Amino acid sequence: MNLHEFQAKQILAGYGLPSPGGKVAITAEQAVAIYNELGGGDMAVKAQVHAGGRAQAGGVKIVHSEKEAKAVATSLLGKKLVTAQTGPAGRVVRRIYLEKAVEPVRELHVALLIDGSSGTLTLFGSARGGDDIEERAARGELRLERLSLGDGSKRQADNVAAFATRIRIDAGSVAAFEKIVDGLRRAFVDLDASLIEINPLAILRDGSFQALDVKMVLEDNALFRHPDLTALRDEDEIDHREVEAQRHQLNFVSMDGNIGVVANGAGLGLASVDLVCAAGGKPANFMDIRTTATSLDVAYGFGLLLDNPATRAIFLNVHGGGMQPCDTIAEGLGIAMRRTGRSLPIVARLAGNNAEFARSRFVNFGCPVVDCPDMWTAATKVVAIAQKGG
Repeated sequence: MNLHEFQAKQILAGYGLPSPGGKVAITAEQAVAIYNELGGGDMAVKAQVHAGGRAQAGGVKIVHSEKEAKAVATSLLGKKLVTAQTGPAGRVVRRIYLEKAVEPVRELHVALLIDGSSGTLTLFGSARGGDDIEERAARGELRLERLSLGDGSKRQADNVAAFATRIRIDAGSVAAFEKIVDGLRRAFVDLDASLIEINPLAILRDGSFQALDVKMVLEDNALFRHPDLTALRDEDEIDHREVEAQRHQLNFVSMDGNIGVVANGAGLGLASVDLVCAAGGKPANFMDIRTTATSLDVAYGFGLLLDNPATRAIFLNVHGGGMQPCDTIAEGLGIAMRRTGRSLPIVARLAGNNAEFARSRFVNFGCPVVDCPDMWTAATKVVAIAQKGG
């Protein structure tokens, strides 16, 4: 579950994370009142949406007067903000966060997450924060340091001090940095987080720190232990197709491309998305059909793809198993096409239990399926079809 910046800052303040302090407004009039309440002067006005890249998209502005605060609030509230992470549809800004602007001497990047390769809580950081951290690291423009914190139960202060040195924190500020990391570690474990990211973490002239932006993601499967945190869920920020897909035993994530991607297995699904991208295409979604899904559940998932006007072709990558043979998925596709009345080119790679039977079911249902012997052939074929307009 994603949290808004202001929610994450409020929660992490209880764990000792310093930030400039601010308040949320849902109207321009409230923004003016908060501007004055916080003492006026230079202030950041920040759109609160579940997406990164807000500053580049005009969702973060520095204002210097009550008049500017009102004008910026008016320009943001109720409008769509399109960032690199929202896709072209954007997200409607329903609230803004006002906080005192600060002048950092330097900006760092710090994040805590579970490292999938080691299964340990890991601290990541860079001596340079700001936008496009991953892209700049990939281009070799900055170095991302990492430090394993094990299972998160111990502080490992000596190691954190060495980590601080690697990201060029002055000796006089190391103790304060250790305190911040310890607070983040405790919050991560206490709250069952899957990500806490501070970018940027500002170093001020006196050597102190301020978290200027915070991203926090909580583990959905652990929310039953945190009803107070569950209450923070912003329903307006949720793609309700994804929620409904969960009820149908599907993992579904909408994307901004034109090729529907369907697989049975999360790893196979991610590989399918990567193959489409490698072949020069753009996925319209990620969809993983769980082994417990029935043909009616599968039909619901295909319906999501067929209802999307941007979808021009579908890449079906299935390995049938004992609990879910290939023909169950074929039957679901046939049901979905009859329901929606829309037919799209489908490129399939089928293997495993009842693969041949599934192919005969496609013929019986009248589904226009192009059968391919391997995943790469299927990916290149579906991209070519989509690029021709379906």
